[in-house]
Parts: sequence; C-alpha cells; structure tokens
Amino acid sequence: MNYRHAYHAGNFADVMKHASLALIINYLKLKEKPFFILDTHAGTGRTDLAGTEAQKTGEYRDGIARILAEEKPHELLKPYLETLAGLGCAGPEPTSYPGSPLIASKLARPQDRLTFCELHPEDAETLRGNFHRDKRVKVFEIDGYTALKSMLPPKERRGLILIDPPFESRSEFERILQEIEQIHVRFATGTVMIWYPIKDPSLSGAFVEHLEHTGPEKTLRAELFIRASDDPTRMSGCGLIVINPPFTLKDQLTDLFGWLKDILAHDTGARARVEWIKK
Repeated sequence: MNYRHAYHAGNFADVMKHASLALIINYLKLKEKPFFILDTHAGTGRTDLAGTEAQKTGEYRDGIARILAEEKPHELLKPYLETLAGLGCAGPEPTSYPGSPLIASKLARPQDRLTFCELHPEDAETLRGNFHRDKRVKVFEIDGYTALKSMLPPKERRGLILIDPPFESRSEFERILQEIEQIHVRFATGTVMIWYPIKDPSLSGAFVEHLEHTGPEKTLRAELFIRASDDPTRMSGCGLIVINPPFTLKDQLTDLFGWLKDILAHDTGARARVEWIKK
C-alpha cells in the first residue's frame, strides 16, 4: 500500500477525516480546561492544489470541490468549512488545501497546546515555517510513533492523538495495533483518532477484527466508501477508529457520513457505516 498525500489532498478521505477532526476538537472546547493535540504524521500543513501532484489526479474536484459547490452543505460540516474558509480554502475551484495541523491550530484556543511530528526533513521544515510565530505549537522532526512514547501522558491530561500515517508499508496496520495498547496505558483519558485507507478489505478487516478482540473499550469505527470494493489496487473507501470518542460523535458521524456518501459517490457501491467495535 502506498498513500502519497500530495496526489490526494482535498479528496473524499480528507473531507471525512477533517470534518470528523473538527467535530472532536469542538467538543473538547466545551470545557475551559486546556487540551493537548498530538499529530504523529503531520506532513507539510498545506498542499498547493495547482501543483503537479494534485493536478495529476484532480481528486480534490471529487472531494472538497463538490462539498464547496453544495448550496446547502450538511450542518455538521459547519466547523470544518468555516475553518477551511479562514485558511483560504473556499470557492468552486480552491487553490490550496490545509492539512490537519493547520485545521487543528485554527480550531484550537490560546490556552491549548499542539505538537506536530514529521520525519521527512524538508516537509518538517516547511511545517515549522507555518507555525514559527505560534507559541502554542511545537514541530518535531521525529518519527511519530517515537513521539507517542516520549510525549505521553501530556500535562493537560485531556486531548486528542491523531495517527494518520502514509501507509507506505503493508505492516502499518500491525504497527498501529502495537501502539494502541501503549497509548491506552499512558493516556487512558485521551481521545485517539486513527485514519486508514481501504483498498484490500482483507487488510483493514483484519485490523478491525483484531481491535474487536484486543482493543480498548469505547472504540468506534466509521467508514465511508465512494465506490464498490472490487479493485484492491484502488482506494474504494477509508475509515476512522476513534477511541474514547465524544459521546455525541457516533450519532453525528452516522448522520454526516450518510450525507457524504451520496454527495461524494462514484458509483452505486458508495456506502457508509458507523458502529461500535467495543462499547
């Protein structure tokens, strides 16, 4: 498996992932107490949609561009779309798309703390440049899985861990499973959001099945498919695992993903499911 994000920025996967991210962060903001956000695979923070990679696939046109063209987007998209607009992503033909670090930092408050990890030196430097004046943010050129060991638990004792790796290796699912247990030991009160692609359903299915048997309590699975799962070389859908989700999230994602699968569908195989793996 290989998921190079510059080719896919603003696609259906980004829409579902970042809309969900915005809902979780807004829930954390209901309490005045500060929270901590750790993004383990942060990337550069922004993608030029006029660049070679994004133009080669044009996936954003079937993702965020479709959403922005809607006269009445779903109400639950409001925090996400308002954040995008504040970051310069708006209109029928957006020229750039912000990644999770910029979205999270835009939503976070002055009292909150954010840490972004990126292993690639050039990408880490670009990411650091996006936040050089933001005292809430620290950027580390480090393997994100290493950060899970060294940065948890946070002093705030509440917050969100986002694990969104590029899935350049078929063993990525196994690595995530190893880390989940340690995260739960170090930061049992935190919310963990894990994004994963669905190409070969047997891989993602085995991942979910393992969580059903050995994963922590309060684990939610939300998946969105835009096409039939009949070609293991193409990403037919993607999913989120959310551990310790806000109590409102299951109903929100059930409603929102049901709407998204109709708007973003490529064929009659489009579908969505949101269910507890362990409650």
